[in-house]
Amino acid sequence: MTLKIGIVMDPIESITPYKDTTLAMMLAAQARGWQVFYMEQHWLYFEQGKTFARMHAVQVHDNNDHWFDAEPSIDAPLADLDIILMRKDPPFNMDFIYTTYLLERAAVDGVLVSNRPNALRDVNEKLYTTWFNEHCPPMLVTADSARIKAFVEQHKDVIVKPLDGMGGESIYRITENDPNINVILENMTRRDRHQIMAQRFIPEIVEGDKRILVVHGKPMPYALARVPAQGETRGNLAAGGRGVPVALSDSDRKIAESIAPSLVERGLHFVGLDVIGSSLTEVNVTSPTCVRELDAHAANLAPKPVNASDYVPGIADIYLDGLAALRNS
Repeated sequence: MTLKIGIVMDPIESITPYKDTTLAMMLAAQARGWQVFYMEQHWLYFEQGKTFARMHAVQVHDNNDHWFDAEPSIDAPLADLDIILMRKDPPFNMDFIYTTYLLERAAVDGVLVSNRPNALRDVNEKLYTTWFNEHCPPMLVTADSARIKAFVEQHKDVIVKPLDGMGGESIYRITENDPNINVILENMTRRDRHQIMAQRFIPEIVEGDKRILVVHGKPMPYALARVPAQGETRGNLAAGGRGVPVALSDSDRKIAESIAPSLVERGLHFVGLDVIGSSLTEVNVTSPTCVRELDAHAANLAPKPVNASDYVPGIADIYLDGLAALRNS
């Protein structure tokens, strides 16, 4: 059955196609014969009891030089679509929140929106880890610099980070004798008025910050370990980290399988868990990435297909097949 799928994302002309997860999802939808529509966050609007958007029907290509062709824009009700993927990257700001309210209205009108809009609002990617404390390193969330200093004194080596950051921005590693501790905490807490997170430093970061994708409650068999660049403590690819696909360890799988039921219950069908060593550090729900890297690794390991029946579905295929089943249930 032909479905209409809309994707809310950053400007499509600005993506890096060879590693863009959203493009992988669009390619998988197009391969199924679905109609694919592209939208930007600020193109959504509400009028006369309905949520609309300016949108472009697009044809996408797995080509690093020419990855999309867009038809002229139309204005249409979101209810005309069957599925909407909310793939707008952070920052998670008020504009993002307003978009989730508009998407929630579309969901009331029968559109399947993934990830679920109210869950995107409720699940802070840093703070949601507190619901799974048994899998986390010792951590503290506070605006009180003195309390953070006491935490640093206790654990000796600590990572501090904002609750709304992405891509490794404003993440600092501090020790009890760090001469810059006062200025770092003053700036991050805005002089004790802004809450941040502190986590005990995990030495296994040298082996990589693993991104584990959980799709419809099932952990994918490989994670992408983001290995920090020389002299760095951040594994984020945006901070110069190097992505290395690795098979899930028993510990990785245990963490993912213990968290998965709560994700599915909240309508979070495409999630990226960040794990360092055997510790959960973040639960990414807005626009998790790494699909193209992991699919390329799986393709290299798999026997070459002899006929169509030997085709091994990629992660985007698994995601869309699950959404289609939910849409038709």
